Amino acid sequence: GSVYLTGTQALVRLLLIQRRRDQLAGLNTAGFISGYRGSPLGGFDQSLWRAQKYLERHNIKFQPGVNEDLAATAVWGSQQVNLFEGAKYDGVFGMWYGKGPGVDRSMDVIRHANSAGTSKHGGVLVVAGDDHAAKSSSLPHQSEHMFIGASIPVLNPANVQEVLDLGIFGWELSRYCGAWVALKAITENMDSAISAEIDPKRVKIVIPENFELPEDGVHIRWPDSALDQELRLNKFKVYAAREFARANGLNKIVIDSNQPRLGIITTGKAYLDVLQALEDLGIDENKASQIGLRVLKIGMSWPLDPVACHQFAEGLEE
Repeated sequence: GSVYLTGTQALVRLLLIQRRRDQLAGLNTAGFISGYRGSPLGGFDQSLWRAQKYLERHNIKFQPGVNEDLAATAVWGSQQVNLFEGAKYDGVFGMWYGKGPGVDRSMDVIRHANSAGTSKHGGVLVVAGDDHAAKSSSLPHQSEHMFIGASIPVLNPANVQEVLDLGIFGWELSRYCGAWVALKAITENMDSAISAEIDPKRVKIVIPENFELPEDGVHIRWPDSALDQELRLNKFKVYAAREFARANGLNKIVIDSNQPRLGIITTGKAYLDVLQALEDLGIDENKASQIGLRVLKIGMSWPLDPVACHQFAEGLEE
């Protein structure tokens, strides 16, 4: 069914949906969240505390961090559970949260943990609160460049529903490609509320058929040398993420024309801004088709899928 949710509440609900999905798939998983508050995720810990009894019922543990890097280190630990004898769960899906400057300060841990990899039935979602206009920050910031530098795939939701949908894709992607996966959070999404679909079966995951992962897989292991990690990350994990985005249609043409000549590529909140601009100009789908307009909406803004972009650009003048 659907429920009226803010973006912050959607992040809490996301944990419960993932746990339910795992149960339906016959997996006995647990969840672990740690991070450090800061707008636009300023109220996230309060929402988690309010939902504590529901979370605990579903084996989901919330442990706020003393600071961002200790929180990220703890989330890294959640992926190491199944390296040891006697694990109680098949895997632990982890979530880290912090605002943009917290991403900056935690890059040491995040980079190491991403290189080490995720566990097969775990996965990590890194929720980065970005403040492009410095509305509540000492500097304007966006985190994509940091994540690209660490070879971490970035998902960019346009609204609250996509916080849920891309969040689920994010954990499943993290399990598939062995990388930590970033989910961009901005004030406009975290503080807005919409009626959102929360059915755990809503997102259907397609595992890429033609992509060959290395024989020993892409997941965390011990012992593991730094150069082996480097090779796995840059030769396999990043490309696996790109294939996953393609197989699951995360980047799609949302407006098209029989004779397209003008193209717009957009992602996240900017996608809604583009739709608003077209509406203000009186350009509906019919008019767009006459003008020759094509719009590509990017769900995974890095690594960018070249196939989707080439297909989109085919025959365009501009």
